[in-house]
Amino acid sequence: MNTAIAAEPLTVDRLLGGRKVLRSAPRTPLDWVGLIRHGISSAAIDALTRTLHLTQGELASALAIPERTLARRKKEGTLSSEESAKIVRLARVVERAEEVFEDLGAALDWLKSPNAALGSETPLSLIDTDIGTQSVMDTLGRIEHGVYG
Repeated sequence: MNTAIAAEPLTVDRLLGGRKVLRSAPRTPLDWVGLIRHGISSAAIDALTRTLHLTQGELASALAIPERTLARRKKEGTLSSEESAKIVRLARVVERAEEVFEDLGAALDWLKSPNAALGSETPLSLIDTDIGTQSVMDTLGRIEHGVYG
């Protein structure tokens, strides 16, 4: 088997730019807590927009962070702990969607498409709240287990 062809699974840390951006390799939830509290490098914004094929405006909307604030953070170099938590939450959802659909393109299409199980909202539009995120994760779980098509 040619393993060079097989893509590495998408992970939260890879979505956010990896060790180069995070300046560490978080392995446990508590590692992430420390990173979030300290503030993640604003370079994670560019890493995420590139991977997800989103504009900065679309990312700002998904995170419920004003686009001007994101632009300011990029100049400052570090996201606040609240902004860091939001960007990690989005990356966790993308990681889970890619895991369920086994394809990043299909996962992104699903995240950007209205979904009847989510009140005809796009999953991406619900990630700005914990409850919305949980609803998206629950729906992904149902898809994975064949309960919802």
